Amino acid sequence: MDYLPLQTLPAPPRTQSTLTPHSRHFHSFRHPLFIKHPSPVTHIQFSPSKPHRFAVTSSTRVLIYAPRTGKVVKTISRFKDTARSGEFRKDGKLVVAGEDSGAVQVFDVSSRAVLRSFKEHNQPVHVTHFSPHLPQILSASDDNTVKLYDLSTQTCLTSLSSHTDYVRSALFHPTNPHLLLSGSYDSTIQLHDVRLPPDTANTITMRHGGSPVEDILAFPSGGVAVSVGGPILRVWDLNMAGKCVRALSNHQKTVTSITFDGARTRVLTGGLDMMVKVYDVEDWKVVHTMRYPAPVLSLAVSPDDTHIAAGLTDGTLAIRRRDPKATESADLESAQKAIAGGAYEYFTDMEAVFGKGHVKPRGKDLPKVVGPADEVKVEARRQKRLREFDRYLKGFKYSAALDASLKKNVRPSTTFALIQELIQQDALRVALGGRDDVTLEPLLRFIVTYITDPRFGELAADVVGCIVDLYTPVLGRSPVLDELLAKIQDRIERELNFQRELMKLKGGLEMTLAQAAMSQLDA
Repeated sequence: MDYLPLQTLPAPPRTQSTLTPHSRHFHSFRHPLFIKHPSPVTHIQFSPSKPHRFAVTSSTRVLIYAPRTGKVVKTISRFKDTARSGEFRKDGKLVVAGEDSGAVQVFDVSSRAVLRSFKEHNQPVHVTHFSPHLPQILSASDDNTVKLYDLSTQTCLTSLSSHTDYVRSALFHPTNPHLLLSGSYDSTIQLHDVRLPPDTANTITMRHGGSPVEDILAFPSGGVAVSVGGPILRVWDLNMAGKCVRALSNHQKTVTSITFDGARTRVLTGGLDMMVKVYDVEDWKVVHTMRYPAPVLSLAVSPDDTHIAAGLTDGTLAIRRRDPKATESADLESAQKAIAGGAYEYFTDMEAVFGKGHVKPRGKDLPKVVGPADEVKVEARRQKRLREFDRYLKGFKYSAALDASLKKNVRPSTTFALIQELIQQDALRVALGGRDDVTLEPLLRFIVTYITDPRFGELAADVVGCIVDLYTPVLGRSPVLDELLAKIQDRIERELNFQRELMKLKGGLEMTLAQAAMSQLDA
């Protein structure tokens, strides 16, 4: 029969932490850095390639920051008007950006030279993206159009004009190079097939519900999209012709931006209510909230999940950073590769939308992907080693077990759990017997600390009572032990006096409240 290790005493409700694993993760983002810009920060994007520099668009510049130092390493300022939507190509070597003059330009990051320039729009261009599939870029403008360009030939491949108001969000479909998603101030999200002529029925239209669409996001598998506009977040099933499967309202004002965390298991939204909300994509509940000093215009999380950057209306770039564990970066990189390859264990849109029970659960209980998506390695589970006091307790060495539980690296709840186990085994007197003042001193100092703690007071009193019974004949011979016992008695007397005063105060309050109630009845 296996030995059952000692179980720690359960903590009372008042000492239980309200932090969830999600909150603990985001509380680890410390080291806040606030960088002031003269104009609002309208767009932020982290490079998909290491070292994950990030492009910040503000005023007439696109600034490229180093994540480790928070310093500007490149400044792209060759714009005639306000710059918009500076974005990296997936290799981090090129940047594309629009501007309010209607131009779209592609820059070399190293030299900051203009490599391509397109002037197809006649209104401000708020959205630009590189295709993850082909040498193409898209742009979306206040002239109500979305345009697709070929970088090699410098030509406009198609112009989509099915929206009737400003187009402020657009992106390439994650898995299909022929599909585009766009969101407009006409309160619609549209899925376009660029293989068909623009004047044909080549779009699926989803209605956001009366609010202008500010930003959109697509899950890596391409089956689910998310839109934000007004205070509403909506989740769309693209495989069901754009059916809305979730509608959430957790912000008090307009939601301006939306992004994934590094692991693609949470969605973050930023709004004009100065809040950033974090959603768990399993059940779409808000699992964490971050407050900022001004309304949030833009939001981004680094692919390695170590930086959160937010752009505010007052020109502040707020960066939060955390130091990942040694093994975390490798695990995250492996997970991201599995997601990109469509590994079922790490990500499934049906689970994200409809919750658990529809697909196989994912998480720490699944085998880790170590090669191609169809190859798994099941980790061997090592037998957990017993702690030192558990080994002594297993060998019925009660005195040694008690001494081991008094070491600094052992929690007091564990020590008192051991004392409770000794009492249940009728071994407390055995553990305390045969000691001298040197071996009794650590135990008494421990009792002095916790004798008035409501969690452990009863067990501490049992220990003191047993010590007095065992060592009454030798009390008065050791000044150290006498002093510690006197401290214990003093702390108990002070606690009793405090409780008596509280009872008097309680009685007075009850009398006052009763008199007030009677006065109201008389009135």
